[in-house]
This record gives sequence, C-alpha cells and structure tokens, in this order.
Amino acid sequence: MEAVEGIIDTISGFVWGLPLIILLVGTGLYLTIRLLFFSFQQLPYALKLVFTKRDATEKGDISHFQALMTALAATVGTGNIAGVASAVAVGGPGAVFWMWITAFVGMATKYSEAILGVKYRSEDAKGEMAGGPMYYIEKGLGWKWLAVIFALFASVAAFGIGNMVQSNEAAGVASLNFGIPPWATGLTLSVLTGLVIIGGIRSIGKVVGAIVPAMVVLYVVAGIAIVLINFPLVPEAFAYIFTDAFTGQAVAGGAVGAVIQQGVARGIFSNEAGLGTGGIAAAAAKTDVPARQALVSMTQVFIDTIIVCTITGLALVMGQMYLEDHESASQLTSMAFENYLPGVGGYIVAIALLFFVFSTILGWSYFGEKCFTYLFGSRFSMLYRIVFVVALFVGSVVTLDIVWGFADVMNGLMAFPNLIALLLLSGVVVRETNKFKKLRQQEKSPYHND
Repeated sequence: MEAVEGIIDTISGFVWGLPLIILLVGTGLYLTIRLLFFSFQQLPYALKLVFTKRDATEKGDISHFQALMTALAATVGTGNIAGVASAVAVGGPGAVFWMWITAFVGMATKYSEAILGVKYRSEDAKGEMAGGPMYYIEKGLGWKWLAVIFALFASVAAFGIGNMVQSNEAAGVASLNFGIPPWATGLTLSVLTGLVIIGGIRSIGKVVGAIVPAMVVLYVVAGIAIVLINFPLVPEAFAYIFTDAFTGQAVAGGAVGAVIQQGVARGIFSNEAGLGTGGIAAAAAKTDVPARQALVSMTQVFIDTIIVCTITGLALVMGQMYLEDHESASQLTSMAFENYLPGVGGYIVAIALLFFVFSTILGWSYFGEKCFTYLFGSRFSMLYRIVFVVALFVGSVVTLDIVWGFADVMNGLMAFPNLIALLLLSGVVVRETNKFKKLRQQEKSPYHND
C-alpha cells in the first residue's frame, strides 16, 4: 500500500509541477491581456448581475444566481479553510499574495470557460442543458478524442476531491468537535445528498442557492469580527504578506519559489480557474448571451479567493498564528479563529466547514454526472447518482491517503485539455465579448429599456 501511495505522490508532484502552474497562470494572464482587462473593468457590473433577475423565458435550466451558487458550491470548501492554512504554513504569509495574483488572472480564465460553456452548450435527451470543456473541445476544436479525455478525468475526479475526500473531512470535523461517529456523518451526508441530487440541476440549484450565501456570510462575518476586534494587527499582517511574497523569509532558506508555488497551487485548488468546471455550471444558466453569464461566473473567483481566502489568510497571519503546532491544516484555521473569538471561533470554523463540504459534494455531483453522461449517455445518469451517494459513505469511514493523491492527479489532468482549448478558442472568446460590448452600448442608450 505504501508503494502505491508513493507512486501516486510522485505522479501528483509531476502533474502539479511547475509546467502546469505556469500554464494555468500564463493562460489566465494571456486571456486577461487579450481581453484588454475586460474582467477588471466589468467586475462591478458583474457583481450587480449576480442579483439581477433576468427574463425567466431565457434558454436554460437555472438562474444566473443559482448557476453562480452551483459553481461556488463546488469551490468554496476545504480549500478556503484547509488549503489556505496549508499554503501559509508551508509557504509562509507571502503565499496569500500569490493566491490573490492567481485569482485576478483567474477571473479571465473563468470568464472564458463560462462564455464557451454557454456558446457551445446543447440540450440533452432529458431536455436539460449540457455544456463545458467536453462540448467546446468537441464543437469548437473538432477534437472529440480530447473531449473524451477531459470527461473521463473529470468524472473520475468527482469521486475524489468532490466526494470521498469531502465526506472524510466532514467525518473528522464532526467527530472532533461534536463527538459524532464517522459512520453517522457518512450516512447523513449520503441521505441528504441523495435527496437533493435525485432532482437534478434544478434541485441542486435551489439548495445551493440557499445554503451557499448563508455559509459564506457566516464565515465572512466571523472573519470581519476578528479583523475589527484586532484591527491594530491588520496593517502589520498585510505588510508581512506583501514583503514575504518577494523575500520568502518565512520559508527555510528564504525560498521565494516555494512561496509562489504554494500560493499559486492552493489558489487554483480553491477557485478551480482553469480546471473547466465553471463552464459546466454556466451552461445550465438561463441567459440571453454567453458573455452575460460569463461575467456572473467570473465573480466566483473573486468571492472565493479575494474575499473568503483572504479572511482565512488574515486570521492565520495576524499574530503569526500559522506558526502554531497543529495536526491538520483545518485544525490550524480553527485554532486561529478560536484564539480571536474564544468559545465560538472553533465551532464557527467547524460548522462552516461542514456546510462547505456538503455544498462541494452537491456541485461536484453535477459536474461529474455531466461528464459521465457525455461519455455514456443520459440514461445512465441515475446510476451515477446512486454510486456517488454510496461512495460518500465509504469515504467517511476509510483512510484516504491514496484517494487524496489520486484526486490531485485527476484534477491536474483535467486542466491540460481545458487550457489547450481555452488558448486555441481565445479568438471565439474575444468575438463573443465584442458582441456583448455592442449590446451593452445599446442597453445604455436612453432609447433602450434595460
């Protein structure tokens, strides 16, 4: 078993090595520049769109907001709590800065994924919208073989990072903080997930549309309280983040490369910009033009990394809490919150993490199912849901070192075909964006009713 684990760790280290990180960040930077920083310019409008109701008759299965919540559900999770803690503990405070950089260029990546996801989507046998990298690779590039490779990696990855890893994390948190046996947590998650996903994307959209805002608000409000209560420590924390980003003083030997690698890798792990999942969620949205939904989808990266991850990062850097001894990354974040909010901080992190886990499971169940049905047809969708629910229970009661490594490998392998497609189809993204710019000019006209 140890030999297998060692092999998987080696493969994971290779897949998530410097070439992939450069490709992920480089693609985001290239798209940002080619779009003339459109993602930055339109961020206020994009955030406004999140809460703007559009015509219910527009083509799609769920609303702008529900599509965004589905994407957020899959990404706002353990990466925001455990991932950030791991990055700061290993790479130092400067890792937070590189997470921000990854997010800013990642907005253009997520925007591009979503715009292509909507443009090349199609209606499946059940009358639901289906889209994402497998569709824009096949239709946009004409490379069916590469689309199949992406769908295969993604459908398998869903059982790792979006299923067994999540239920195992939830079982550990529930056992440590509330004394709940792992099997009970696994059974509860399996039943609740089954009740939601049996209704498909419309059911998932409604549930995540309710719980995701609540869990994000809970965590962010607690974080803001920590910042306000300990405001004198905030300027020093920000200064430490910026200076350490370029000196690596917190890492043995002043290894700036380690700071950058940790920040970029964990930033990508958190917001998934470049993995292609954003295009799958966006394809289900009711929208009149691809770019409008793409702007909404883009805000997921901003909310996930710039807001939620920053809250975690500040809590860890203030007072140098990241130097505390800890058994797990999530425990380190819990200790930081408990230190600043005695008696309640640890429980807030535990409760938030449980909600984060559940929402991630729901989001990834949809992503995995869409990739699976792309390969084998929609008639097997219920089979996928049943196996997915059973795997949740298994994940809660077994040791998952190998599953963690395998999930990392599958996630990394998803990125390669998606990034190839984004680069080769960047001209399509630009054309769709220019069409939208003209539409926006018309909508701003005094003779047009928005």
